[in-house]
Amino acid sequence: MSDVRVNADQQEEGEQQQNLVKAPVKRSLGLLITTYGCLFVGSIASSLLAKYYFVHGGSSRWVSTWVQSAGFPLLLGLIYFPRFVFKTTKRRPFTRFTHRHLLFSVVIGLILGFNNFLFSWGTSYLPVSTSSLLLSTQLIFTLILSVIIVKQKVTFSNLNCVVLLTLSSVLLALGSSQDKPAGLTKTKYFIGFLSTIGAGLLFALYLPVTERVYRSVYCYAMVMEMQLVMEFSATVFATIGMAFDGGFKDMVKEANQVFTKGPTVYWTVAILANVVTWQLCFAATSGMVYLTSGITGGICMTALLAMNVIGGVVVYGDAFGGVKIVSTVLCIWGFSSYVYGIYVKMKKDEEKEE
Repeated sequence: MSDVRVNADQQEEGEQQQNLVKAPVKRSLGLLITTYGCLFVGSIASSLLAKYYFVHGGSSRWVSTWVQSAGFPLLLGLIYFPRFVFKTTKRRPFTRFTHRHLLFSVVIGLILGFNNFLFSWGTSYLPVSTSSLLLSTQLIFTLILSVIIVKQKVTFSNLNCVVLLTLSSVLLALGSSQDKPAGLTKTKYFIGFLSTIGAGLLFALYLPVTERVYRSVYCYAMVMEMQLVMEFSATVFATIGMAFDGGFKDMVKEANQVFTKGPTVYWTVAILANVVTWQLCFAATSGMVYLTSGITGGICMTALLAMNVIGGVVVYGDAFGGVKIVSTVLCIWGFSSYVYGIYVKMKKDEEKEE
């Protein structure tokens, strides 16, 4: 009787895997568009809200680090609702989630936690527009590591895009001496500069590594399950840092005495909204890597940095001189050339099939 049940479960699992791997093109395209839409909203909103925390009196970098991953319980809805609420799948959550997946998720999550800490240091010192453009330096390293780790093919399209986006960051760095906010010392600006570059390099490693790991993942839900473990590990890293640095006491003190917008705005906008938007950003990033590739996910995120630059200018009044204008144009140009390259490749593939 038990053998029959096991065979039935294996047959059901195999059918689910076949259906999930060979999903209709329209369904995959719709999922890809939805994922990028979430990445668009999450990336821009989280960057602006992260700066909002520091602009209005927040000073704890561990608090800023913690909110980037503390929203991991929100992923439980994406994992359990499809089966138990919407009844859209028969797959049980965490099916075929092996010890290997767990180990990789924990290690990658700890790296993400440190990456979040570096990002918080950079955000606390640099304008949103500057930090956004600096983060685009990760793209050239993403391409190099993708070639090494996942054997990514180098084409004119992705190489041209990487070169243009990297030139955008180099140009910004050359003209960054005039971009320091009033009262910010050269030492702090240098720390923020290096921290942001370090965060970009770690994220460059994260993208191809997760792409390699996701090759053993057979459905989108399983990606969210791994993301849950990653964000939990990153939260443990941030929580330990907060505990040693007194971050939890700082939150109460900041809310009641320091934050210029008052405790209500502190808890709802600076904390809660930050938690939600960062989780949206990271979950969508994982989805993009799974549905496309690490380099494509990196290019899509880098393209959004141009929107972050504009957002920093509109919301916080960041300076937007000639250097940033040219950098933003190069960023948009690079992404557009990559999208056009993908379009041309798709057309050629269609012609070959015909």
